[in-house]
Amino acid sequence: MLKPILLVEDNPHDLELTLVALERSQLANDVIVMRDGAEALDYLHRRGDHVSRADGNPAVLLLDLKLPKVDGLEVLKTVRDTPELRSIPVVMLTSSREEPDLVRAYELGVNAYVVKPVEFRDFVAAISDLGIFWAVLNEPPPGSLRLQRQLRDRKSSEEPS
Repeated sequence: MLKPILLVEDNPHDLELTLVALERSQLANDVIVMRDGAEALDYLHRRGDHVSRADGNPAVLLLDLKLPKVDGLEVLKTVRDTPELRSIPVVMLTSSREEPDLVRAYELGVNAYVVKPVEFRDFVAAISDLGIFWAVLNEPPPGSLRLQRQLRDRKSSEEPS
């Protein structure tokens, strides 16, 4: 079972573009959408409306910087400060080119900082590349469910029949 992609975006236009771009990349991962930072944290911590969600963390967290309730930098800080969430790859997906935002995001441990391209074609390409990298190509940290499954599958294929 593939881990979902968690997308946190409050701008309806950017949300639609991102979903179209992820769809065009033909990833099999489900995309879970949150509209503000507080909702994203509730999802990640399995509380509130998300208390009964399935176990496990998303394959990647695509996080807007400027969010209502709790901004993206605060969400990032909370993720990195929480042992159970710390290994989630976080990609800041934002329109901010402000150096202080970039510096702060990397200080807090973001894996990548992507400025949203203005041209739709460029945006689709950037999102597709991100999705493929984090959901398919990136090797997960030791102890992750995907890595355990890969090792189990490799071991069972090596056993004599």
